[in-house]
Amino acid sequence: MSPSADQHVAPRFICDAMCGGLARWLRAAGYDTSYTPDIDDGELVRQAESESRVLISSDNQIFERRLLRDGRVRGLALPRGLTLLKQLEYVVRRLRLRRATPRCMKCNGALTTRARADVADRVPARSLLWATEFFECGGCRGVFWNGTHWRRIERVLECLGEWGQAGEEAAV
Repeated sequence: MSPSADQHVAPRFICDAMCGGLARWLRAAGYDTSYTPDIDDGELVRQAESESRVLISSDNQIFERRLLRDGRVRGLALPRGLTLLKQLEYVVRRLRLRRATPRCMKCNGALTTRARADVADRVPARSLLWATEFFECGGCRGVFWNGTHWRRIERVLECLGEWGQAGEEAAV
């Protein structure tokens, strides 16, 4: 879990009910991504406006709303039929995203490095034997470490290739 050396201003996202998996992967890539599955479209658009978030959806009808049509809310329409990882690739390429410090995939909270002693009572004993870095979520207080699960996530993110190098649009 290492931060990007680049100091660009990262976009913040809000995903609609159909994009919960994408929201989790954007968080793993380091992007502040809001996701509330039971929010109605009107409230979703208002939240995107009030929090200056880019709205991501595969529902073309949502982009007909006035705030999106007149440009007060930025949005990215996902092509229908993409797998979850193809959705992630589409967003990364389209917006030329760069990897950043991962966020909690569950709640979107910021992760803070913690000493082994501070989290020992919340980490399985076997993981304590070999893990060297520990992180705590400032939101849900979950504890994470660079174990096999995180290595699988890293491999997927690395498969996307050159982050921020190719795309049809500049970063938002």
